[in-house]
Amino acid sequence: MGLRVHFTAADLARVRMSQGPDPTWEVVLSAHLLGNTEGRGVFDFWRRQARDRLRRLPARQIRLVRQLAPPVGPTPDFLTPAQARPDLDTGIETILSTPKHRLRAELSVLEDAPGVARDLFDGTPSAVAELAEALRNYHRAAVAPCWSQIHALVDAERAAGSRGLLDQGVDGLLHSLRPTFRWSPPVLEADYPYDRDLHLDGRGVLLIPSMFCWRRPLTYVDPELPPVLVYPVAPGIGWWQAPSGAPDKETGDALARLLGATRAAALRVIEDGCNTAELARRIGVSPPTASEHAAVLREARLIASVRRRNRMLHTLTPLGTGLLHTHARRS
Repeated sequence: MGLRVHFTAADLARVRMSQGPDPTWEVVLSAHLLGNTEGRGVFDFWRRQARDRLRRLPARQIRLVRQLAPPVGPTPDFLTPAQARPDLDTGIETILSTPKHRLRAELSVLEDAPGVARDLFDGTPSAVAELAEALRNYHRAAVAPCWSQIHALVDAERAAGSRGLLDQGVDGLLHSLRPTFRWSPPVLEADYPYDRDLHLDGRGVLLIPSMFCWRRPLTYVDPELPPVLVYPVAPGIGWWQAPSGAPDKETGDALARLLGATRAAALRVIEDGCNTAELARRIGVSPPTASEHAAVLREARLIASVRRRNRMLHTLTPLGTGLLHTHARRS
């Protein structure tokens, strides 16, 4: 079983990658993960923290989010609008403008829509307003506390895709999506719960890297919507550490070890995105030494790293960017 995305020449000219993590997709996919046990080694700490915060919210709101984003099966497409959105509020405004006939049609994909979710079928203002409040509160409790980590990992994934695009064009970008996708022109393939063919028909496709997407990519249920492919980044164990963005003791120790001309130079080089061999060459050290410097920067939450085949690509986190720019202003 698998997903097959069929490209034309026109589609290859319209491949785009999202400018950052998509808040509405992260809300929906994190709700999926809260309802199952997938990726326990990666997500269980986050699950415990998120559930503790969610207990403080109205139970009706949590039931609504869980009914709309169940642990298995499809989710109504209107919850993740196709238009690129810079922030959650813009996404929610788009959700709230969904026509009533579309609400009813897309809610029908749920196996069961009892209780609070059933109120949305009528599209009454009170039910839609409750949905908006539920999404905002859920995001605040489950997603926002680790947003800087999510952003850093998605930025690293974007850098990996950009490197493929610069080196080999769109072909290189699509090849960089391994292991989730397999590019055999003109078809992009991936494992999927069932067999499905998605024909882009000249519309192009938006690629959305996602923290809470696990193992398999996702796309819209409705093939007539603007095509998107949501696919997982590789967070690794410990991605959730220091979720507030403020250094804890371990991070503080790592920042103290950061002091020194060579690591400062490494941080400046990584601002543009580079692999370990490029880092070594540009700061004048051996690759093993460059790898050690990168490890310390990563431990301090100043950079994020993603592996692409046999190379590790490094990019700055928001904390690293802030530190570098603050230092530049003071120099």
